[in-house]
This record gives sequence, C-alpha cells and structure tokens, in this order.
Amino acid sequence: MIERLYKDWFLDYASYVVLERAIPNGLDGLKPVQRRILYSMKRMHDGRFHKVANIIGQSMQYHPHGDAAIGDALVNLGQKNLLIDTQGNWGDYRTGDKAAAPRYIEARLSDFALEILFNNSITNWKESYDGRNKEPITLPVKFPILLCQGAEGIAVGLSTKILPHNFVELAKSCVKIVKGQQFSIYPDFQNGGLIDVENYNNGKRGGKIKIRAKINILDNNTLSITSVPYGLTTNSLIDSIIKANDNGKLNIKSIEDNTAEDVEIVVNLKKGDSPNVVIDALYAFTSCQISISVNCCVIIDNKPLFLSINNLLKIIVENIKKILFDELELAKNNIEDKLHYSILEKVFIEKKIYRDIENSETWDDVISSIEIGLNQYKAILYREYVLDDIIKLTELKIKRISKYDIDRVNKGIEQLKLDLDETINNLNHLDEYSIRFFNRLIDKYGKNRTRVTEIQKFDSIKADTVAIANEKLYMNRIDGFIGTSLKKDEFISNCSSLDTFIVFCANGKYLVSNVKDKMFVGKGIVLSRLWKKQDMHTIYNVIYFDGK
Repeated sequence: MIERLYKDWFLDYASYVVLERAIPNGLDGLKPVQRRILYSMKRMHDGRFHKVANIIGQSMQYHPHGDAAIGDALVNLGQKNLLIDTQGNWGDYRTGDKAAAPRYIEARLSDFALEILFNNSITNWKESYDGRNKEPITLPVKFPILLCQGAEGIAVGLSTKILPHNFVELAKSCVKIVKGQQFSIYPDFQNGGLIDVENYNNGKRGGKIKIRAKINILDNNTLSITSVPYGLTTNSLIDSIIKANDNGKLNIKSIEDNTAEDVEIVVNLKKGDSPNVVIDALYAFTSCQISISVNCCVIIDNKPLFLSINNLLKIIVENIKKILFDELELAKNNIEDKLHYSILEKVFIEKKIYRDIENSETWDDVISSIEIGLNQYKAILYREYVLDDIIKLTELKIKRISKYDIDRVNKGIEQLKLDLDETINNLNHLDEYSIRFFNRLIDKYGKNRTRVTEIQKFDSIKADTVAIANEKLYMNRIDGFIGTSLKKDEFISNCSSLDTFIVFCANGKYLVSNVKDKMFVGKGIVLSRLWKKQDMHTIYNVIYFDGK
C-alpha cells in the first residue's frame, strides 16, 4: 500500500515540477511563473511604472509559491531587456550585482510585450491554484521569445538549456520558414564575446558551444578583457584568473576590474612575457573560455519533447500563424458587427423609423413597429437583424438622433467596408500577411538589436604548450623514482605540472607519464627526458642485447 502511494505521489510530484515549474512551454515560450507575472502586469497596466513589490503581490493571486520565487523570476525577465521596461537598480548580470529590494524598483510592460503577448478574446483559461481566479493556460505569443530570451531549468529526471538568439535573426528566420526557405540560427548573448558553433548540433541534446571572452592587447605589458562568457560574471572570471595564477599556470603581475558601463578587466603582465602566449594561457586555464552543453527540451501538448532549435522554431511559427488567423477572424467578425449595426442605425434614423414607435403603447408594439419599418429596407441591410439589434436601437438617445451626421456615418461605413475587404484579403493570403507582420516587428523593434556575439572557428590551444615551466623534475636512478619533490636527487629539466616525461630502464622497459610529485618507474634508470608529443626532431634508439 505504502509502496503504491509512494509511486503515485512521486509521479505526481515529478509531473508537477516538469509541467508547472522547470520546463517552458514550447508555444508561448514561458514558464508558469513568467506567464503569471506578465498576465498580472497586463491587468495592472496603465502606462506608468509599478513597484515590483506590488507586481509580486498581484502575481501571488495566481502563483502557489512564495514571493521570493516571483521576485527572482521578475528580475530575470527585466534583465533580458525585452518584455519589461525597468526603473531603478535592477542589478547587473555582467558583474553579478543583485537588484535592489522590490520596494525600491519599478517595472511596466514594454511596448513590444503589449503588442505580441496578449489577446484575451483568443486565450484559453483555467482556474488558479485556489480556484478564486482565472489564469491563461498559454498566452497568444506572436514571437519566438523562448529562443530570444533563452531558458534554463532542472526538473525531476530531465532538464533544459536553451541559449538566447538574436532578435532580428529570429524574425528573419521566421520569414524564411513561411517562405519555405532554408535557414540557420546561432546563439547571441547580451554580453557579446566570441563563440564557436561547430558542435552546436542545432541546439539538440548532446550539442555544445565554446565561448570565449574578447581579449585585446593594449600594449606589450597590458591586456584588456572586454566581455564575459555567457553565464559568468566579472567576479567569477577574475577569480578563475587569480586561481590559475596562484597554481602557477599563469604568470601575471596584477589584475584590475574597471567595469562600468562596459566590461573592462585589465590584466598587467610581467616584463618579458609575450601577450599572445598569455592570451592562450587565459583561454586554456581560466574561464575566459568555457564550453556549454545545450539541451532543447520544451512542453508541447502537455508533454516534454526534445527538439532541435530549427524544428522548435518551425512549430512556433505555425502556432504564430494560427494566432494571426484567429486574430484576423476576430477582427473580421468585429468589423462585420460594426458594419451591420452602423447600417441598421443609419436606416433607423435616416428613414425615420424611430417615429413609428411614438404611438406604441406596449413594448411588443414598439418591437413590432421597428420590425415593420426595417423590413421595408432589408435589401440594403448588411445581414438579418435579431431581437438584440432592435433592443439596441430602442436605447438610442434623442441627442444622438438629433445630431446624426449622415455624411460622417457614410464615410465611416465606407471605411469599415475597406477594412473588411483588407481583413478578408489577409485571411486569404495568410503567409504574405505573416511575412509583413514579422518584417514590421524588425522595423519597429529591431533597430538596436544587431548581433553582438562574433561567430568564429577557435584554434585549438594545447594546455601543455602554454603552461609555465615553474617546476623542476628530478630522478633517483638507483631506486627508480621520478618527480618534482625529489629535490636532493638528479635534476632532469624545468617543467610544468602539465608536462609529460619519457624514461628508459636498464631492463629494457620504457614508459611515458605525466609529471607528478613522486612516481616509481622501475629500478635502474638509464635515461629520462621531457616528452613532447609529435616531436619530429628527437629520436630515441634502443638496442636490446637480449631478444627476450
């Protein structure tokens, strides 16, 4: 009994963490907490900034967890500089500085978010966790914000790691998908830098990218690091450089963090050191170069799916086209309703049908008189009227009737007809309409969103070739030991901790091994030297006196 309950409860818990917390929805690109925050901000929106503490409080109507989770998610969204306009100290993702307390900072939805996130008329709803409110199941998002912002989460048994991509490149890729053309997209990070996408594998599970900080040579004694790899901060990067220096893998004079509006970490070199060699060492031994494994996992139809970035974008574009179609259908119906009532109202006033009800004594007589009057002009009505239309006509105020402007109404009707024709044309040519929609987003919001991360093919850096020879290697020929700690024994060579050595023994055996503090290699050492892989200039000739 307990075993069965445990299985059921654990499965329920795992499903909840996957679907309701850690993994984003593939269609609107949002995790539940993000969706609740954005929906709450839409309900609060009046064009002005709101205290983040107030936004958190409003979001708690829908979110079953505490204010800390909501606050962290809100700050993370704000730092993406896409859906939320911020005011105050929101921290710095480059340095790791935290945002000020929620009572001190403010936020509101960006114009972009208002344009592409919401439409209550085509949104599906569900009850909130306590049944007191309604919240959206998904938002009708009309842009691949998941791929633009990126996402990361660890659930029970699976995780996701989707890297951010460039806004303009995503929109242009959406256009190519609609046109049926080939496309390719690669990550782009807010803090810039260099990336090698040779093994990106289209963002699928098992793919990875290499990221490098951008390092410039200011002079023979000074380097300047002007970007931080994605996911790191200036502090963590500096710590990795100091650690490598302390461990003898680097040999720098000092390091300064001058980061302000732009990242700037100055590395001062010791006299005589080659700047290019130090740059290679920074990439080899510090976080100036990192590797990130990617894993595109999203929720679609209430199930986690592992996809490539290209396939996910195609699914998102098809969903956006469906949303655009639904919005056009809704607009068409609204225009038809306005056109129908405008013509109905025009006939009612222009043909003076309202006068026919002056002598009516009962409500039924009023309805009957209007029906008789309208039936004479059925040919010019837009469609069949219903009882609600007649009731609406009876609610017209005398002031509106007396100031009725036929010319203005006729112009309005003509404009409605033009709008209706345009909407129907867009419905019939949805692909062309979708292309115009994406291009308009590029023109309107893409001006300051050019790619900042450079795509390069990185040269491989062998750590042993740039390691500093700051240790000494010794050997004890008689007892058969080699190592850096045998300082009273025979000196072999200067070396680094990453070097390897070759040793020949009197019994004919020889081996190649990494440098260690102390290692037994065999008694009767004949010769030992540092071993350089693929060294074409050094040849060892071994003569065996005993064939065995």
